[in-house]
Amino acid sequence: MTEQRTNSITVTLQQVAKMIDHSLLHPTMTDKDILEGLRIARKYGVATACVKPYLIPLAKKELEGSQVLVCPVIGFPHGNSTTEVKVFEAEAAALAGGAEVDMVINIGKALGGDWDYVADEIKQINKNVTKHGATLKVIFENDYLQEEHIIRLCQICSDIGVAFVKTSTGYGFVKQPNGMYSYKGATVPHLKLMRKHSKPEIQIKAAGGVRTLDDLLHVMSLGVTRIGATATVAILEDAAKRGITDQPTTVTFKPIDESAPGGY
Repeated sequence: MTEQRTNSITVTLQQVAKMIDHSLLHPTMTDKDILEGLRIARKYGVATACVKPYLIPLAKKELEGSQVLVCPVIGFPHGNSTTEVKVFEAEAAALAGGAEVDMVINIGKALGGDWDYVADEIKQINKNVTKHGATLKVIFENDYLQEEHIIRLCQICSDIGVAFVKTSTGYGFVKQPNGMYSYKGATVPHLKLMRKHSKPEIQIKAAGGVRTLDDLLHVMSLGVTRIGATATVAILEDAAKRGITDQPTTVTFKPIDESAPGGY
């Protein structure tokens, strides 16, 4: 995968599909909605189906025989449970069949500078999922943070050796001065910052605001290896229409529109 100044990148269709964690996290989703989402995940051969913990058995059953992994979320979306509860939830998710686990940090502790608390929690959760063969993604929720917080979190996660650092939940809406709530999610400056301050072996996941094939290709060119998306069908159908195949294909992409609203 290479990026050129003309905003082009060389990829295969499988590489595009395996960039995607198909997100099935909206609180209103019924089991019928989840089954349809799992069908999509299986059909398109994405990396994982990202689900709420109670859905792990259903997802595991529906994805059996495929190469799509089950990815439960922990402490989602606000990360405010006690460390003990988050550790229990994460270990239970790994034991139930969660191959990748996405946890939310304690955001208030990060903002308050209690880095020992933040690091200890991540370390405990990472230990308790990896011992069962699962990997951990650590969600920062960048919309609430300043650059210095993001940098410190990248350093902590690099020292612990988690699998991924992740920008957002997709649901971290921030109250604006006018009283309205809005959300950016993954932004190009934050993705560059996270890549710069994480060890090379730590992967980056962009979540919230990556909705098109162009968006995916842009973040891929920045060194991102996974995205959270609900627009999986549109992204992969567009990839096929634009001639991306199982053979390395060079395509151009339009950079992300920084003014676009975030969220899944």
